[in-house]
Amino acid sequence: MPYVSIRVAGKLTRTQKQNIARGVTEVIAREANKPESSILIFIDEEERENIASGGKLLDE
Repeated sequence: MPYVSIRVAGKLTRTQKQNIARGVTEVIAREANKPESSILIFIDEEERENIASGGKLLDE
């Protein structure tokens, strides 16, 4: 059973999450030859103040 973890800075709409889940599921099912029903996708939305790049918080 494939598990996919996706972490994003900020918030996604429900539609965006649905589209991401659909697209990722299709690719993994096709490329890994796995049934779509066996693929689990976790989408974690992180506050931009909790992520840093280049020594600066993303919300700066």
